[in-house]
Amino acid sequence: MKLLIGLLCLLSRLPLGMLYRLSDVCYPLVYYVARYRRGVVRRNLDNSFPELTAGERRKIEKRFYRWFCDYVVETLKLITIRPEEMRRRMSVEGTEEVELALKTHPFVFIYLGHYCNWEWISSLPLWMKEKTTHCAQLYRPLRNRHFDGLFFKLRTRFGAENISKYESLRHILRLKREGRPTVVGFIADQTPGGNSIHDWVDFLHQDTPVFTGTERIAKKVDAAIFLADVERTARGYYHLRLRHITDNVREYKDYRLTDLYMEELEKMIHRQPHLWLWSHRRWKHRRTVAPDDNGGLAD
Repeated sequence: MKLLIGLLCLLSRLPLGMLYRLSDVCYPLVYYVARYRRGVVRRNLDNSFPELTAGERRKIEKRFYRWFCDYVVETLKLITIRPEEMRRRMSVEGTEEVELALKTHPFVFIYLGHYCNWEWISSLPLWMKEKTTHCAQLYRPLRNRHFDGLFFKLRTRFGAENISKYESLRHILRLKREGRPTVVGFIADQTPGGNSIHDWVDFLHQDTPVFTGTERIAKKVDAAIFLADVERTARGYYHLRLRHITDNVREYKDYRLTDLYMEELEKMIHRQPHLWLWSHRRWKHRRTVAPDDNGGLAD
């Protein structure tokens, strides 16, 4: 395993252009030979875009696998990419508004999704002008300690802190006691466990369970809320727009912010549908009680 990690680190030193050639070679192997999660991807696309023809959905499917191979090599490049190259390949809009919100709030929480290259957003400290601004992201520790160490390293390369999702509330409360103005990214489109489902939304034509922890923690610590609106402008280039949602999180009814996030994520997916992580088993849970006409649970 150590040998494999060492090989990945060496590959990361190749120019991104050469890594994209490697991605081009990997695409037919992943899609046609290994057929990596083809059944999951196809089922997700068929259920999410019933208004499209089968041919149109297959085009999205193939574009997804091409992008997925690019995502792998782009994430690999993150191990060694220089700050100046990262600044050239990503543009970020809205950091001034984020830092302005931190003058009146202890935290800014940013809703993220598995959309475009979410790993590159860990470079956010490069765009912050205030030296006192602390950046962090929630993460789920990997079972393999070698890969966990690798991803921990690449996600903290530019000064962001990793916060284990299993210690998120405790850690965030400690940051608040320390008085550290902090930006925290939450990848909130994962599938919650059966015992953690508190809200369901209509997402991509499907009844979908969602995590509500972001807004629940935000209400405890009075965080301002932003959305990471991302698009891929060219191969190897991304634009991140940090869109302000609210400075008063407590004025929203429970789960309304989560619902709003999922609505905005769906709009982004429709804009560039191949750039979401379709290989994720997003809809493995089914609601046991049907919703009534008012969006609640039927008796």
